[in-house]
Amino acid sequence: MSKFKLIIGFLLTMLIAGCAGSSTYESTGEYLDDSVLTTKVKTSILGDSRLKLLQINVETFKGVVQLSGFVDSASAAARAVELARTVKGVKTVNNSLIVK
Repeated sequence: MSKFKLIIGFLLTMLIAGCAGSSTYESTGEYLDDSVLTTKVKTSILGDSRLKLLQINVETFKGVVQLSGFVDSASAAARAVELARTVKGVKTVNNSLIVK
C-alpha cells in the first residue's frame, strides 16, 4: 500500500511540475492570462476608429505585449502602443509596427 501512495505522490508531483512555467515557457494559467490580455488589446485597438485591427498583430507572453504589422503613420503606431499600455495587466509593450 505504501508503494502505491509513493507512486501516486510522484505522479501528482510530476503532473503539477509539468504545468509550471519557466522563462521560455508559460504555465497553463499564464497562457490563459495572456490570451485574455491579447483579446483585450485587440478589442481596444478595434474600438479605435483611427486604427485597423487587420493591420496590427498582437501577441502576448508573460504579460509582455508585442505589436507587429503595418500602420499608415507614426501617430497610428503611437496610438496602438498607448492603447495597449492602458490595458490592465500589460507589463510592457514592444512596438515592432512598421509605417508604410
